[in-house]
Amino acid sequence: MEMVQVVFLTVLMFFVLVTVHEWGHYYFAKRAGILVREFAIGFGPKLFSYKRNETQFTLRLLPFGGYARMAGEDPEVIEIAAGQTIAVRLGSGNVVKNIYLDQLDTRRNVIRGEAQHADLENDLQIKLDVDREVTTYSVHPQAMIVKGSQQIQIAPKNRQFGSKTVGQRALAIVAGPVMNFLLAFILFGVFIQMAGVAVENPSYVLIGEVSEGMPAEAAGLQKGDIVYSINGENIGADYKKMISLTSASEGKAMEWTIKRDDQLINVTMTPRGMEGQEGGKVGITPELPTRHATIGETLSLSGKMMVTTTEQIFIGFKQIINQFNMDDLSGPVGTFKLTGQIAQQGIVYLTHWTAILSLYLGIFNLLPIPALDGSRLVFLGVEALRGKPVDPNREGMVHFVGFAMLFLLMIAVTYNDILRLISG
Repeated sequence: MEMVQVVFLTVLMFFVLVTVHEWGHYYFAKRAGILVREFAIGFGPKLFSYKRNETQFTLRLLPFGGYARMAGEDPEVIEIAAGQTIAVRLGSGNVVKNIYLDQLDTRRNVIRGEAQHADLENDLQIKLDVDREVTTYSVHPQAMIVKGSQQIQIAPKNRQFGSKTVGQRALAIVAGPVMNFLLAFILFGVFIQMAGVAVENPSYVLIGEVSEGMPAEAAGLQKGDIVYSINGENIGADYKKMISLTSASEGKAMEWTIKRDDQLINVTMTPRGMEGQEGGKVGITPELPTRHATIGETLSLSGKMMVTTTEQIFIGFKQIINQFNMDDLSGPVGTFKLTGQIAQQGIVYLTHWTAILSLYLGIFNLLPIPALDGSRLVFLGVEALRGKPVDPNREGMVHFVGFAMLFLLMIAVTYNDILRLISG
């Protein structure tokens, strides 16, 4: 596979995983009536941005994840203080559509005055003193606050994250990991459809892969060939017999009969020894024949792969906790490298790997670690039990500390990944 294609598929895989996760947050937040200010893939400086309806969609430089920023999750940074000189532009029905905080002399078709009172969350009103005449203006629920080149849509109380029920907020949070689980299930199914399922009671052995520079390649063997006989002995479906005969013939010429497109081809190969391995090798990987999976088999096997992979992921978590070692961890750089290596093996293997990563991403985000979705669900659970929310400042501090620790850990493992790349 061409290197450009490998890089493209690797980047596309990360993009899909993060986009699906954040789309889950975005979609169910919008369903609950929450204003989603930004849908971002990556962190750091913007590479690309466009606005659709109320949401700014951005692609950012650092491919460490993404976020769906909802109104009310963070303090609204722009406020209008009493006595502040501002300008407003009215829309139909004399309702305020734009509120200008600076460069007032350059604004056209506006009303300029001193703000006496501004409520942009509940009553949606602004009291403006214009030449000592105070007038109360209604504010449109989608009005924009303009400061320099920055425009921020106001967020009425009923559009903020915290105003929704515990159930609505929990659904908006858990939807991200759930979308990763759904994607993993679908990708496992696609993998099964592409790879097929093993034929019951097969009657032959297929050649799966042919290694470069080995006797099998020199003899012209190809992927998909059927091993018919070796030194006159029929192999049938006994791939262990094939391996045993080859291993015992190190340095000795062997007569192989291969079936290709209903034709028998006779070739001569001499197995050779490999450093650190016993017996002779010709450089082929045996593969049992497969057949196309039915829809029922695909759904069943996809579910089983979800279960077994989940078990392996938790075994990995347990090993990390019991025997923590920084060298056992890998960050975006290491994952990117491994994904590129898998992509070189073909789209079938990359599909399987993407399913595993999607499942891992969903499970990891549900862990009760500060700044992750699991921690936010814990706080919502506490709120449901006690009947009132946890102090937002305290919760915000927990998430901030958690995010800082995760970011430092990511820097450390990325540093290790880079050292491993340099050292080979």
